[in-house]
Formats: sequence, structure tokens, C-alpha cells
Amino acid sequence: MNPTPETHPTPTQPSQTRDALLDAAEALFVEHGLEGASLRAITQRAGANLAAVNYHFGSKEGLVRAVFHRRLGPLQAERLRLLDEEEALDGGTLEGVLRAFIGPALRMKAASNAGPGDVSQLIGRIFHEPNDELRTMLFAEFAPSLQRFLPALQRLLPELSREELLWRFHFGVGAMSQTLSCGSMLERFSEGRCSMANPEEVLDRLVRFFVAGLRSPASDPGPTVHS
Repeated sequence: MNPTPETHPTPTQPSQTRDALLDAAEALFVEHGLEGASLRAITQRAGANLAAVNYHFGSKEGLVRAVFHRRLGPLQAERLRLLDEEEALDGGTLEGVLRAFIGPALRMKAASNAGPGDVSQLIGRIFHEPNDELRTMLFAEFAPSLQRFLPALQRLLPELSREELLWRFHFGVGAMSQTLSCGSMLERFSEGRCSMANPEEVLDRLVRFFVAGLRSPASDPGPTVHS
């Protein structure tokens, strides 16, 4: 006896079709990568057809952009909103600026854990793709918030050169990204003593770590040695 094939409800409204395509594409991108998720598989899972992809997004590239913007657009907007509030308080503090940057990502991760998708896995996938255009697309999503946060940090850390600030910010973002994508590994390694269950507690720890790195004494790394 042949197994019953997987079926998906057929959307009836244009907006439902668009959302179904976005949901299907996101799930398949996480499962198979952006290159490995074919339009045929996406449309089959969404209960739609190729014409619907062209109608709503123009192409697979347009669909990819829409998938990421749907998740990252609200994240960037919330970061900028919180930064505006922080800077309105006499210019803000280093801790407050970092909370505005990190907090929305942790809360989005917690919300996605309770829902059907994990946005951190979606973002992580793009860095494993051999397509520089996709990385450029992701950078374009983050650029507006970086253009606001980096000057805010520079204002609060005038003793750091632009180059030094960029290095330290890069390392801090790396710690945040590791926490978002691999927090479950820490929970398992610590046998539950380190938990991701409370996003606000994780936020406090990340901010303290980030602040310590940004405020550490500036030092000259010395000349680069080439072998």
C-alpha cells in the first residue's frame, strides 16, 4: 500500500497565497538552504503555483528578499525605536544603547521558539550559501540600524578609533549571534544550569559582556607579522 502523500491546504485569497508562499519558502530555506529549496517544492508546500510566485514576488530572488524582510524589517524597526527612546534620555548610556540593539533579537528568538519557525536558523543559513548576492541582501537589511548604532556607540566611546570600535562591535555581535543560534548547546553542556528560558536575564548577561569588551583599555596590537 502506497503511503499517503503530504497535502497542504490551498489558499483562497491573494494575501493568503502570499503568506503561504512566504511560510513555505522560509521552512524549506531552513531545511534545505536557499539553493536547495526549489520553487516547485515551495509552491507544492504552499498549495500554490509558479504563476503565484511571479505575481507576488517577480522571481525566486524576490521571494527570498521578501522572506528575510518579513522577519528582519520589524526587528530593525524595533531597534531604531528603542534607540530613539534611549537617546532622548540625555543622549543615553552605553548599556542602554546595547540593550536597544540586543534586546529585540533575543525577544524575536524567544517568540520564534514558541512558533513554527526559528529566525536565527534562517539567518544562519544565508552565511553557508555560496552566493555573495544573498549576503549583500542580508547586509542591506541590517545597514539602516548599523548606520544609527555605530555613531551612537562612537559618541559614547570617543577614546576608541573607528577601526577599534568596529572590531569590538564585531566581536560583541559574534557573542550575540552565538547565543541566538547555539544557546541550546550551552544549556546541554551546563546540564541546565545556564538557561535560555528568560530572555531578559540573557540580555543582562550579554550587555555586561559587551560593555566590558567595549570599555576595555585600547591597545596597539603592534605590527602585523607575515610569514
